[in-house]
Amino acid sequence: MELNQWLTVLSAELGTTDVTLDDDALHTVLDLARDSAHEVERVAAPLTTFLVGIAVGRGETLGKAAATATALLMDGDGSD
Repeated sequence: MELNQWLTVLSAELGTTDVTLDDDALHTVLDLARDSAHEVERVAAPLTTFLVGIAVGRGETLGKAAATATALLMDGDGSD
């Protein structure tokens, strides 16, 4: 299944069709996953994006939540 098709199907099943996942949002999430995988460890990628998603669900903007996580990663606070 192609990515856009997968996201459309998944969004419909999860009831999140009101959320716009544009190119900026995709790049933000993918960059965050990449950075957390490289700066912490591989399994940090899905867990970091999950926590950022929870923050967004609680009212934070994606940009601010991702920036907070990225700042922690770049400061070295995301690792041992």
